[in-house]
Amino acid sequence: MSKERGNDNEKDALFVPDIVEQRIQQVDIESEMKKSFLDYSMSVIVSRALPDVRDGLKPVHRRILYTLHENGLTPDKAYRKCADTVGSVLGRYHPHGDASVYDAMVRLAQDFSMRYPLVDGHGNFGSVDGDPPAAYRYTESRMSRMSLSMLTDIDKDTVNFTNNYDDRLKEPVVLPSRFPNLLVNGSTGIAVGMATNIPPHNLGEVIDAVNLLIDNPDAGLDELMQHIKGPDFPTGGIVVNKDDLPEIYETGAGKIKLRGKVEVEEMKGGKTRLVITEIPYTMIGAGIGKFLNDVCALVESKKTNDIVDISNQSSKEGIRIVIELKRGADIENLKNMLYRKTRLEDTFGVNMLAVANGRPETMGLRKIIEHHVDFQFEMATRKYRNLLNKEQDKKEIQEGLIKACDVIDLIIEILRGSQSVKDAKACLVSGVTDNIKFKTKISKKMASMLRFTERQATAILEMRLYKLIGLEIEALMKEHDETLKKIARYEDILNHYESMADVIIEDLDRLKAEFSRKRRTVIENAQEAVYEEKKVEEQEVVFLMDRFGYARTVDTNTYARNKEAADAENKYVISCLNTGKICIFTNTGKMHQIKILDLPYGKFRDKGQPVDNVSNFDSTQEEIVYICDAEQMRYAKLLFATRQGMIKKVDGVEFQVAKRTIAATKLQEGDSVVGVQVISENQNIVLQTKDGYFLKFPAEEAPGKKKGAVGVRGIKLRKNDEVEQVYLLEDGAEIRVQAGEKEVSLNRLKLAKRDGNGTKPR
Repeated sequence: MSKERGNDNEKDALFVPDIVEQRIQQVDIESEMKKSFLDYSMSVIVSRALPDVRDGLKPVHRRILYTLHENGLTPDKAYRKCADTVGSVLGRYHPHGDASVYDAMVRLAQDFSMRYPLVDGHGNFGSVDGDPPAAYRYTESRMSRMSLSMLTDIDKDTVNFTNNYDDRLKEPVVLPSRFPNLLVNGSTGIAVGMATNIPPHNLGEVIDAVNLLIDNPDAGLDELMQHIKGPDFPTGGIVVNKDDLPEIYETGAGKIKLRGKVEVEEMKGGKTRLVITEIPYTMIGAGIGKFLNDVCALVESKKTNDIVDISNQSSKEGIRIVIELKRGADIENLKNMLYRKTRLEDTFGVNMLAVANGRPETMGLRKIIEHHVDFQFEMATRKYRNLLNKEQDKKEIQEGLIKACDVIDLIIEILRGSQSVKDAKACLVSGVTDNIKFKTKISKKMASMLRFTERQATAILEMRLYKLIGLEIEALMKEHDETLKKIARYEDILNHYESMADVIIEDLDRLKAEFSRKRRTVIENAQEAVYEEKKVEEQEVVFLMDRFGYARTVDTNTYARNKEAADAENKYVISCLNTGKICIFTNTGKMHQIKILDLPYGKFRDKGQPVDNVSNFDSTQEEIVYICDAEQMRYAKLLFATRQGMIKKVDGVEFQVAKRTIAATKLQEGDSVVGVQVISENQNIVLQTKDGYFLKFPAEEAPGKKKGAVGVRGIKLRKNDEVEQVYLLEDGAEIRVQAGEKEVSLNRLKLAKRDGNGTKPR
């Protein structure tokens, strides 16, 4: 058996490759990767990241609103837990993470994110300060009144439906939005290789522009902008580059400059305060906290001395950030400083990118409105064609019932003489009386009065006797007249552009009357914010830094009075100018710069500030090996020595840079800097190793290198040994150091050559 089995396996082994070979296709990897990536990117763009130009929604937003509609959560109904809605969206239409759905729902409910919220939220949905919303098990939601107009007539065949992800249900490809939601609420999103950022606008202005384009399809951008003045952000603010808007709306891209609204309030004692009541839209989220920190930083860095206090008094009623000023403050200059140095003036980058006809496209204002108008006419055509078909069906039945009332006696005879419903229906439709047993003779003329349609015959057979009452017949006649009027109206709408345009404009005007609100954002041309920095009077100060890394500056007189205590308590004491910089060299080969003005200046006993807080230096990751004044270093040469025995001299001018952090030297793997010192040519260098070896050689043997060089070997190290200290000796100077239990006099060491083995003093 095993042998036979082995033979079968051998046959399979010979046969399978032929099958596999038939299924293998030779594909160029480059073209396949391009195709696959393009397919993936288009999928992300269309099905996730970018809004549709017709309803201004991404798929997740569309599915949320449609689910709320399906669940009957209209504005007149009670709220329902967001967890229920999120679960329904995930189970029916959106097979992604629950966080993405809930985050999208939260944004639809935030009146500071959406100019016209589409979800009516109940509970904590976050704040403009950046506070996060409560979990979806705590919050509730339903449709807002505004969102009803996004789903009006969805049951009248106005839009196409497609299968959901598992083909169980149908979902709308697009919502039948009555207003240009893409412009009204704007949109933001990042796709593969592209992004969209569309500002919100005022509903009334947008509807007026849409009506204009419907009435005059040749209207240009200038005419549309007579209605749409510019963006209208939910947080208000001021657009200060009005003249740039035409180009932005023409191309669909550009930069809008936004400012917060600042009011001046008088206080007791002749003091004033600045009150910020509106913020740039870009500050939503963590922007307010960042703004407060930035203002505090301006005070701490002595950029301004006019600010006494700052507080955030914002509430549900609105934004209120209060900046109290000292008496005699230059208010205009301070306002301009806030515009320039904080996000109180910010830029909104416009990129009006949306999916149009299944492809991403950057569109100008007119193009977006054109797409909306085309969509409205398409929906109106489908709606009224659907209504017309229904009314024509109704008319057919009504005419059949009216005709039946005229020959009701004959119909009753047919029903009484029929053996089955089938025979009766056949007689009503075709007038064939062969299978009908009449008590009285039916003439051909009477039979010819029948000839009902299938629908009419079914309606007659289902008709109840009370319909034969006179009043019911009269009501039927009136209903028939109404049906004829509706048919005439629908045909007129479908056959005449002006009639359909009137219907669309009437719907838009109704929306405008119900939902339009006064513009919040001011559009103007403002002068560029220019402020004069108060010139700092240059003076000599003393930089003090203790062993814990706290640094400060004091004036020279204060230092002179406390010199002994200052030198004893501080690890670094450096004279410098208050307009200069301090350079910190670390064991990792980096140089960090600190502006003297960024450090606290004051009394001798005042506590300093950690250098970590005013520079990129991280005391948890690196150690300071040298600190010096940047200006004094300009004309000097610096000696670098590393644990692996590498040395070099670098001109101090190479460290005159604007960056806060640079690589001061290049290190080999596993190496670190042990010393940096200012060196002169008449000095001697002494390298001391961990094992107690010393090498003394002239400073001129240390070559000059660029800061990006590794350097040369200063001493030959024995196995597991490393350089521990570096010293510079002046001629005749006496320096004694400890090497283990021995004290070594460096000036008595024998002068040798660089790259020697060094000696171990006895």
